[in-house]
Amino acid sequence: MNGAMKRTMTRLAAVGAVLAMGISLAACEGELPKTTQASTDTQAIPDLTVEQEDAMRTKLMTVIERINDSKNLVNLAQAMTGPELQIRTSEIEIAEKTNNLDPKTKIPTDITQTVIPTDNGWPRSVFTITKTTDDQQSKRLLVFTQDSARTNYKLWGVARLFQGVKLPKFAIPTIGAQNGTQDDSGLLMTPKEAVQRYADVLQNGDKSAYAGEFADDYFRQELGQLQQTVQQGMERNKGTQNQTFTPVDGELRVMRSADGGDLVVAQINSEWTRQAGEGRESQPASESEKALFGDGKPTSTMKVTYVNVVALYIPPKSSAEGAERVVTAMGAERQPIKVEAL
Repeated sequence: MNGAMKRTMTRLAAVGAVLAMGISLAACEGELPKTTQASTDTQAIPDLTVEQEDAMRTKLMTVIERINDSKNLVNLAQAMTGPELQIRTSEIEIAEKTNNLDPKTKIPTDITQTVIPTDNGWPRSVFTITKTTDDQQSKRLLVFTQDSARTNYKLWGVARLFQGVKLPKFAIPTIGAQNGTQDDSGLLMTPKEAVQRYADVLQNGDKSAYAGEFADDYFRQELGQLQQTVQQGMERNKGTQNQTFTPVDGELRVMRSADGGDLVVAQINSEWTRQAGEGRESQPASESEKALFGDGKPTSTMKVTYVNVVALYIPPKSSAEGAERVVTAMGAERQPIKVEAL
């Protein structure tokens, strides 16, 4: 038996052992995903086993917990990348100044489901859904990425899932699913288009030309309420505000679902510019903004840069009419990373 055949047999044995043990990868909200039968010789076999994913995730979470406890950024880039590196850097910088680390930085360790890619090659992503914690911290969708065979996995993105969302099901027989791309076809729109259009909806609300293509969601509601509250104060002082939302090129990860849809996690940056009127100074709008601004000297205009991570489900074109004919936001994360007076 040659080396390639031995490796194939080993991987088949590993997968068979896992399935024989009856490992359950339950879907979000406690629903066990339905599976379809397929012959062993046509199934894709993940290059990462369930045990390896658990070891990788446990190691990373331990490192991240230590960084949280020490409030030290020195080793953060070894465990995180992409939008999550920017977000956690900001969170720790704020904690250094306030001596208070935001509770949302604590990532639950118990998981509901892990979706391991069946694709060969790199880069590759692993999607993991956590459980709700005892103190009612919401479920998280974690995205881990590996850029090449010689690099370690890192935590790329975290989105807090909205209460009651139903995540799509994935192909459990292969203990994984295919990673998708920003140009996946056969959907209501490509992942790249979905992220661009959702950014437009965040910026323009119901006035967006794409508003009807997306289901209403908690993130949009919260942003709208915040902007309305600030606007009331601005109008009293003849001030103005403006928010722009821009998808970040290349910062998008996709996992194909069993129904032919895509679960997409993407980074959308936003800039919130607030200009005070009547000779007033524009001040930070939250404790986080205040900590990031530090000893800066305020002027009439303040610009705050935010990193937004959003999780979107795009159904296939073949889906039934009705609610499934729109893109649905599943979760989000939002964090200021820079505050400056102009």
